[in-house]
Amino acid sequence: MNKLNLKSGKLIAVVAYATIIGTIIAIFMNLERKNAFARFHIRQAFGIFILFYLFGILVSNFDSWFISMPFFLFFAVLWGFGLLNAIQGVAKPIPLVGEKFQEWFTFIK
Repeated sequence: MNKLNLKSGKLIAVVAYATIIGTIIAIFMNLERKNAFARFHIRQAFGIFILFYLFGILVSNFDSWFISMPFFLFFAVLWGFGLLNAIQGVAKPIPLVGEKFQEWFTFIK
């Protein structure tokens, strides 16, 4: 990935990690430019937020700190990992599910 492509996609990549609304905004920002770096991070962020909401529905059935705190910590670490990679200009998938996000969310162009 060349430096110009990386630099132009960095802002979009960082915006993608600013809540699910930021991800949707980043998708629209990237429609015209079609930046590969931004697309990578949009897919990662979209996957993190979708998993967060899906597992959140499951975890909300339990009224326990022992279940909810590890849940929030796990997603905070995934989110932080993705955001730091976007800021540093690295296209590295998040641990465990990052590769799958790239496969599953191919509709994000």
